[in-house]
Amino acid sequence: MRRGSEYGIIERDTATVVGDIGFIGPPGPDGLIEVGYSVIPERRRLGYATEAARAIIDWARRQPGVRTVVAGCDKDNVPSIRTLERLGFHRTGERNGQLRWRYGSRSEQG
Repeated sequence: MRRGSEYGIIERDTATVVGDIGFIGPPGPDGLIEVGYSVIPERRRLGYATEAARAIIDWARRQPGVRTVVAGCDKDNVPSIRTLERLGFHRTGERNGQLRWRYGSRSEQG
């Protein structure tokens, strides 16, 4: 993850750090902020990324100056694609070899 604000994803039962999540820089002048996350291989596909992303997106959307949440992932990262779709992101295109995503319904994307 590129520099921004990062937070650990902690497994409740073991108090083990299983990943990280955060924003890739502050919101831009247009109110756009990008979220990124990573989960260690041994703890993938257990819902940690979905739970953490849902919480951080909900928080971000309540912040002044944040209007749009976006994300990116590699084209072949099927688990991340499914996570983003589950969260309510919609694919908006491709840039620098990554799929680009925008949170919310297409009608909100105006």
